[in-house]
Amino acid sequence: MDIRSEHRLDVTNPALSSSTSTEAMLKDLRRMNPTYASDMSVNRTLSVDAGLTSPTYSLSSSKSLSNKRCSTNYPMALNSPGSPAGAISEMGRYARSSRSSIDSGTSSGPHITKQQGGHFVVVAIDFGTTFSGYAFSFSQEPNSIHMMRKWEGGDPGLVNQKTPTCLLLEPDGTFHSFGFSARDFYHDLDASEAKKWLYFDKFKMVLHYHAGLNHETMLVAANGEKFPAKKVFSYSLQFFRDHALGELSDQSGLKILSEDIKWVLTVPAIWKQPAKQFMREAAYEAGLASLEHPEQLVISLEPEAASIYCRRLRLSQLVPDSPPALQPLTLERNRKLVEVPDVIEDRIGDHLQIAPTDIVEDLVQGSSYMVVDCGGGTVDITVHELAGVGGRLRELYRASGGPHGSVGVDNEFEQLLANIFGTDFIETFKAKRPAGYVDLMIAFESRKRSASPYKDMPLNISLPFSFIDYYKKYRGKTVETAIRKYGDSDIRWSAQGMLRLTQAAMRKLFMPTILKIKEAVGAVMIANDSSGIQHLFLVGGFAESPLLQLEIRKEFSSMLKVIIPQDVGLSILKGAVLFGHDPTVIHVRISRQTYGVGVLNRFVKGKHPKHKLIKRDGIEWCTDVFDKFVLTDEPVTLGNTVIRSYTPAKVGQKLSIINIYSADKTDVKFITDVGVKKCGTLQLDLTKVIDKVPARKRREIQARMEFGDTEVKVSAVDIDTGISVKANIDFLCK
Repeated sequence: MDIRSEHRLDVTNPALSSSTSTEAMLKDLRRMNPTYASDMSVNRTLSVDAGLTSPTYSLSSSKSLSNKRCSTNYPMALNSPGSPAGAISEMGRYARSSRSSIDSGTSSGPHITKQQGGHFVVVAIDFGTTFSGYAFSFSQEPNSIHMMRKWEGGDPGLVNQKTPTCLLLEPDGTFHSFGFSARDFYHDLDASEAKKWLYFDKFKMVLHYHAGLNHETMLVAANGEKFPAKKVFSYSLQFFRDHALGELSDQSGLKILSEDIKWVLTVPAIWKQPAKQFMREAAYEAGLASLEHPEQLVISLEPEAASIYCRRLRLSQLVPDSPPALQPLTLERNRKLVEVPDVIEDRIGDHLQIAPTDIVEDLVQGSSYMVVDCGGGTVDITVHELAGVGGRLRELYRASGGPHGSVGVDNEFEQLLANIFGTDFIETFKAKRPAGYVDLMIAFESRKRSASPYKDMPLNISLPFSFIDYYKKYRGKTVETAIRKYGDSDIRWSAQGMLRLTQAAMRKLFMPTILKIKEAVGAVMIANDSSGIQHLFLVGGFAESPLLQLEIRKEFSSMLKVIIPQDVGLSILKGAVLFGHDPTVIHVRISRQTYGVGVLNRFVKGKHPKHKLIKRDGIEWCTDVFDKFVLTDEPVTLGNTVIRSYTPAKVGQKLSIINIYSADKTDVKFITDVGVKKCGTLQLDLTKVIDKVPARKRREIQARMEFGDTEVKVSAVDIDTGISVKANIDFLCK
């Protein structure tokens, strides 16, 4: 893909799209900002391809139009000889166009939907690595959030705010159950029967680890069988869709349809665009939204959702620095613990209406704070500033973190088992007794959630009979013998026939993951000027752990105030509901990567390397120049737009494909530099335009790309006719 370019214009104003010529654009600029526009000049260059010579215009300025670099650019000449559908870009006329998510591949034509006119309810799904749940609030009372807390099944003695992220499919691949129901049914299957069923758990992180994630990515079930990942995710999301629709219909007394709802789906902030697109497409298959109505689904970044909720916290909603004194279990209190309603309403006060003394201390306009979201699979860290009227938030540093979730504790436990009983046995047991292995991890999960630095009682983990029996057959000796031989005084075999771990032994399983979290938080504070950060909000399911809470407070309380909400595991869910009602609350984000395309620039001797020199029709060009749409660590305001105009290489061409590249660094110059990768393709489908108005010449298509939202968005329009062009960027077809 070659794109010819001479200049770029740093302007962030959609009003310029109404200009019909270069001269008119310049007049618009002078009208809006005479100080800077006076320094602008019109540059005339030549765009050449296959013998075609045509004038192309761009604007340049010696001054920036803002204190910071903006991400809106005027189009530049483009050519893609290596693509099956090459394109040439020229500066041309501008027309209005509407937005659509580029991850959806939907047409960018305008349409009126129920959501635009006012949706009935917002439903947020927190799809986690280990546990998932949903909450909702009606449009009339957005701050009155209803949370589903009573799930069928569940672990005895624990408040099940969410259900396990477990999916069970029948042997023929059809949906059977999700959550506790799936886990319990699979648990009750005979060993021989369980091998036929497809059971999936903790599968979300495949989207983070899979470097070659694509439409055909497969997941491996507990029995070793492979199954399409897209189907696993869509089945899971469809479960929540159907569950929420039923609950909403019961709550409202009306028949609620999916199109009455604006859906919000949470994802980790450290996920890249392919994983976000994968989740959106799975949601389409599940019926949460569609290609025709992508706006019905909003992708919310997990730490952002938590931030939206935390900024409204009252002092009474925080976890105390030390554990409260135990209260006697009276008959009345026991009744309250047992009687858990299906849905619990949580009223979140409007930030502007709460007395200052009732809000988290010192959290006022201009305050900066860090959100550390510790989930099952990942830890996301972001820093926000309360800025502007209405509690708008500005991201100060790009989201960071890593795969340091509570699954790391599970991995440590598995390694402990391998050390005691042998790696070969554990791997064989997984393959031969998959249901038994699931039972083992269920037992550990219950004990893991009970670990506390404030308790001395050892934790007993029940080993399934299938584990004990199979080990004896495999090794010819008992598990008790193996535990004694291991020789750790903190790990014993109890008289009740259980694996007994002291609190110290359990802490050892936690510490490798906790250390990674502390290192990640410390890295953010060291890499950036943390003097202005006043608070640290600790949220997420893993943040429920008293061990993690204590370690974070010990490490960072001397530098900033550590704040932990009481419903720490539901902070993301509540914030996601609020985000669904007002997705503009985060109005500035930091770009996580540099994005752009390959271009042709005029060759400059002494500046460009000789091996990049190509000649066309007697003109010297430098090929493979990386034209950057947005830079890593660049603040991007919501709605900032990058504009390009593209012309298909052939008359009547129905599809243009343009390669998109990304890099972690900002100083890369060519798309062939180390660290630059092709990350996706911009696809412009001209079928509708050509069918309506056959062209005698190559068409000019204007594409508008937005990088300030949780997903990159694109729209396109045919310049001559004003007809919307179906446009999308596919990050899964590389």
